[in-house]
Amino acid sequence: MNTANHIKSALQQVANPDKAAFYPKFFKTGPGEYAEGDKFLGITVPHQRAIAKRSLDTPQSELQILLGSPIHEHRLTALIILTYQFPKTNTSNQKSIYHFYLSNTHNINNWDLVDVSCHKIVGSYALEHPAAIETIRRLSHSSDLWERRISMVSTAAFIADNQLDLPIEIAHTLVDDSHHLIHKAVGWMLRELGKKDNHTLFTFLDQHAATMPRTALRYALEKQDQPTKIHYMQLKDNPTKQN
Repeated sequence: MNTANHIKSALQQVANPDKAAFYPKFFKTGPGEYAEGDKFLGITVPHQRAIAKRSLDTPQSELQILLGSPIHEHRLTALIILTYQFPKTNTSNQKSIYHFYLSNTHNINNWDLVDVSCHKIVGSYALEHPAAIETIRRLSHSSDLWERRISMVSTAAFIADNQLDLPIEIAHTLVDDSHHLIHKAVGWMLRELGKKDNHTLFTFLDQHAATMPRTALRYALEKQDQPTKIHYMQLKDNPTKQN
């Protein structure tokens, strides 16, 4: 059985001081920034994934120690382990992982922590257990930035399964959010949704393009052809042109 201390030791062995100095700026850890106070060892995600793959037998009690750590890579590695455990176990254990994850949203407190994990756990669980969709809806109304991002990015599991109603619903809920990290999440999921069904995307943009945040709109249009981009960006710049 792997322990938190064993995983911490393995991570420390691949720590990079240069990256440790750079990451706080990249992840906005300064006073008043969205990840204020987060601390880094300077470890790349591939290194963390390699350690996670060797640590699949780590129990939740030890993962909880990692998730409670002030060190970013401790938390991220714990989350990666959970994403590897989830599809390999039975329904009862998946339910346990799902509830364990939700009990730790206060520790899933940067965008990469959210993005690497929520769709593989919260989204995947809700796909198989529709009652859990209410949890995603609840998170979309949370006062916590990261819970709102979890709600949006979790719908990636639904998009991958060609179930687009929930992603559109959550995008409607969050499209006017005040935080740029939600703008990016909404635009990202709309972009992925558009790969499945442009009609659904365009129906959403016809309603919101003139008023939605520019970042969200640009993300949503990223894979569209140039005439489509021009059309919707003109609606943003000249909302009176909207029919």
